[in-house]
Amino acid sequence: MRKGGTWMQRWRVPLGFACASVFMLLARPRPLTLAIGALVAAGGLLLRAWASGHIRKNDALAVSGPYAFTRNPLYLGSFILGLGFTVAAGRWLLLGGAFALLFFGIYLPVMRVEAQTLVELFGDDYRRYARAVPLFFPRLTPYRAAGQKAIKFDSELYLRYREYRAALGLLIALGVLALKAALMN
Repeated sequence: MRKGGTWMQRWRVPLGFACASVFMLLARPRPLTLAIGALVAAGGLLLRAWASGHIRKNDALAVSGPYAFTRNPLYLGSFILGLGFTVAAGRWLLLGGAFALLFFGIYLPVMRVEAQTLVELFGDDYRRYARAVPLFFPRLTPYRAAGQKAIKFDSELYLRYREYRAALGLLIALGVLALKAALMN
């Protein structure tokens, strides 16, 4: 990432927590929405975990694992997590549009800035990859760079990047929503 980054890059996580607080206030969870939302969010968590085991930030161009399908699997995983949280909140029509606007309003600019950084770091290798692999929504077949060796998931990277914090955050959020559902009955 560029030194300092954009204000969006620096503020995306705090903005996410602020938005989650508003979602909690507006939420009307029920057992069914909690269950469906938890399943959807778990898919996002799994994608983030898989992606974290394939990225070596700024050291090597990630093109294996989920990066063979989308250039931003961590953000796609976050989107799916947020979608699950929105479903769990029980007011997906009201909160879904707000979530999509906020997510793409914050993350599309961040993805563009990060793409520029990757061009600076990896040049033509990244340009070829970017031409073949979509920015966000995944392609159906995996990208294979010429001469690319198969790289396996590295659980040490998952721990280094503290990706388990996303799972803890989801558990806390679902716990608060479950408590709210219980208190509403």
